[in-house]
Amino acid sequence: MLISRLKTMLLMGLLLLGNHVNSEGLDKLTFITESYPPYNFENSGILRGISVDLLVAAAQKVSQPVTRNKIKLYPWARGYRNAVDGPNIVLFATTRTEEREPLFKWAGPITATRIVLLAPKASNISIKSPEDLKKYKIAAIRDDVGEQLVVALGIEKGKIKSSANADSVVKKLANNKVDMWAYEENVARWFIKKNNLNNDDYATVYVLKEAELYYAFSKDVSDTVVASVQEGIDKVKAAPGKVGKTLYDDIMSEYM
Repeated sequence: MLISRLKTMLLMGLLLLGNHVNSEGLDKLTFITESYPPYNFENSGILRGISVDLLVAAAQKVSQPVTRNKIKLYPWARGYRNAVDGPNIVLFATTRTEEREPLFKWAGPITATRIVLLAPKASNISIKSPEDLKKYKIAAIRDDVGEQLVVALGIEKGKIKSSANADSVVKKLANNKVDMWAYEENVARWFIKKNNLNNDDYATVYVLKEAELYYAFSKDVSDTVVASVQEGIDKVKAAPGKVGKTLYDDIMSEYM
């Protein structure tokens, strides 16, 4: 009788443990991204990009598959607010900064990033210090790291022309509605090309920050879940590649 009871208690304990593990799986998370090529973007109805492919591969490595159709594509400001508020949100690709550090839990890095100010070459703008920025109108994406970095430099809000998406910013830049654009360098040039403009006509006039892109988790997500994603990323970066040295190199070479 005692042995039977012990077996029953052990079985119940294992079931409870299994339920606890399942409740903390990646399938309980909401993954949010934006149109931010080459890191994350939609192509023919399918989400692609460096950070999307890395997430899918990392989840596979820890036997907790994440499908592309599970990832939601939102404007950045909406996704950012959701990630700050939670619950169970993963936002990517997110530039990790000192200001954002306490707002999220982090897994990564995805890759290095450079936030810059781009301006038309014909404008002959030369920026030697943040003080020089105060006489210009600067475009940014609302709640994007570019906007946050410009604000941190003490630029008046009236000088910052924020938009919801990159396509509208490119139009403002092309039509001389703004003087320069604060954004991730590779992404900005992707959108310039997408809008049939010549990248040779635009120059990086100032580097706001060199940092790294990460997956940002809302604070309520358990450390165990964050650690599992980190484990998957580490495994992708260590796994042999078919084209490059590692699987991570294969993903990068697909887009860069």
